[in-house]
Amino acid sequence: MAGGLIRREDIQLVRERSRLDEIVSEHVTLRTAGVGSMKGLCPFHDEKTPSFHIRPALGHWHCFGCGEGGDVIAFVQRISHLSFVEAVEYLATKAGVTLRYEDTGSGGERRTDFASRQRLLEAHRVAEEFYREQLASPEAQTARRFLGERGFDRAAADKFGVGFAPQGWDTLLRHLRGRGFTEKELSVSGLVSQGQRGVYDRFRGRLTWPIRDVTGATIGFGARCLFEDDKGPKYLNTPETPIYKKSQVLYGLDLARRAISTQRQVVVMEGYTDVMAAHLAGIETAVASCGTAFGGDHVTVVRRIMGDTAATAGLRLGSGFGQGGAGLGGEVIFTFDGDEAGQKAALKAFGEDQRFVAQTFVAVEPGGLDPCDVRIQRGDQALRDLIDSRVPMFEFAIRAALKHVDLDTAEGQVAGLRMAAPVVAQIRDKALRPEYARRLSGWLGMDERTVGRAVQDAAKQARHQANEQQLHRHDPTAQQPGASASAHQGAAGEEQPPMEQALRLRDIMPRRDPVGIVEMQSLALMLQSPQVLDPVAVTLLPDEAFRTTALQSIWDCILATASLEDAVTGQLSPARFLDAVMEIAGDTLRPLIVELASLELPARTEEQLVRLGASLMTRLTELSFTHEYSLLRHRLARLDPRTDQEEYTKVMTRMSAIQEQRRALHADDL
Repeated sequence: MAGGLIRREDIQLVRERSRLDEIVSEHVTLRTAGVGSMKGLCPFHDEKTPSFHIRPALGHWHCFGCGEGGDVIAFVQRISHLSFVEAVEYLATKAGVTLRYEDTGSGGERRTDFASRQRLLEAHRVAEEFYREQLASPEAQTARRFLGERGFDRAAADKFGVGFAPQGWDTLLRHLRGRGFTEKELSVSGLVSQGQRGVYDRFRGRLTWPIRDVTGATIGFGARCLFEDDKGPKYLNTPETPIYKKSQVLYGLDLARRAISTQRQVVVMEGYTDVMAAHLAGIETAVASCGTAFGGDHVTVVRRIMGDTAATAGLRLGSGFGQGGAGLGGEVIFTFDGDEAGQKAALKAFGEDQRFVAQTFVAVEPGGLDPCDVRIQRGDQALRDLIDSRVPMFEFAIRAALKHVDLDTAEGQVAGLRMAAPVVAQIRDKALRPEYARRLSGWLGMDERTVGRAVQDAAKQARHQANEQQLHRHDPTAQQPGASASAHQGAAGEEQPPMEQALRLRDIMPRRDPVGIVEMQSLALMLQSPQVLDPVAVTLLPDEAFRTTALQSIWDCILATASLEDAVTGQLSPARFLDAVMEIAGDTLRPLIVELASLELPARTEEQLVRLGASLMTRLTELSFTHEYSLLRHRLARLDPRTDQEEYTKVMTRMSAIQEQRRALHADDL
């Protein structure tokens, strides 16, 4: 086992070997847009005119419409909703790069080495293929009947990869050995188990569902018993393995991720057949947890796919979805069985530190049917209607609390208020809390002011308990009283200014500014194709060559790399040069650099690009001379030649030199 950080040189190798145009072309229709540039319709926002540009030679892309941009890894992250490590591993597999992981010694999550991980994924791919083939065997008649009774035909089984594990002791084990897998490899795969009589198949005589990660790779299985002589649990899942962490996996996510991203909705169900029924009924955002309750790690996964941009603090377990529009801005809908256990599960989802706030809903079938049974008995529309009938989690929790009291009596009303007021007090959206207090007064039949006071008292009590817990959790010698644990607050709990926002060209560049256009195109050409520039012309540029502050900052980064000359003379590739500039630049400038590296220039051929470069360097140099001359002229006006003779002469000499330089600059034009 190795640490979670991929070696830097391996990441760079993945970037170099991953063809950006090939990766992007899987999702976007591209056409030529000038020298070394391609463009198409942005896959991240709706548009009719192409504003999405890529430069394969540089390995960078940018959309001038929505502002998204980055390298090939960033594109895969964004398009497939992957973490950085997942995106690198995905590209490494396609490019044939073997990754190495560094042991950080931080005690964090550890990842298996890349080669071992690929072997485990391959073993699961072979196992899924084997199970699916077995579903057509005579022995699998019971499995096929089970599916048919639940409204799933062979096409549905194929769509979800459903298979059958034979009843034999080691049928899969022998098949995997025949495909070259060793017992040592299989012992950590979760596909086999170790018993007193040796290694045997973990799943036997069961219907199987492949559990896949967000990229579609199979990492585990869920299996349901079919025969009466099976003394195991009704559902049996893959145990924890180097590639399968049940707290981070959602069944059906590989099929649902695009719909979740575009619709900004996720429907959380309890079982594999429920997810199948939902997708076949047109509810394409359905997923289910695998052998564990929906928890904090699942929250993180769903937030990433729904495009949540909340601060890191907002991603903590307990921070909640969609706080007054500041969080997800989508819908999280829980479906639970209508029986008592389902009701308790719904309340548990609400009660565990209120992970989900204003935009979380519950859909419970009042007759006690699970979603799959709803589809069987009433059809696809009935299942869609069930999801449409969702109620806010707050309302469900409050009404569930009130079911246990008799609201026709004064005692019951008071008891109901005591039970429900703490629920309303937990609502973090302060604009939403009074509305639910008003509704609660109506459900109880009590005065609004009485209910409002009870909610306020419950909120104060909750804050007091939270403060007490805080004091017990933290060592007072390690943190001064009143200091906040949040990275976004000051010592007195005051909110600090947010991180400086990334710059974009439209933010810094006035429209139709001729000087700004020259500066912008000069930097763009320098970043995209430095080899077409005249080395002498580049060396003549002064250190303060740009009037636009942000562009001057990028020029400072270019000069700081000390590799501009190598890039201009062709000794350093444009991609390497751009990487060097990006490494020096901060988070604020990097998006602007990517935007410049993707900017479409007024040149369609290499020859035109060379002429454009010569023209831009001449104009940029001339502008710097003009600017310096203007400053000197104003300075000269403030000097008295009688009392400041030395300084006056110095300024005059420099002004004359600038005039000579300007004439020399255009000497070739005569």
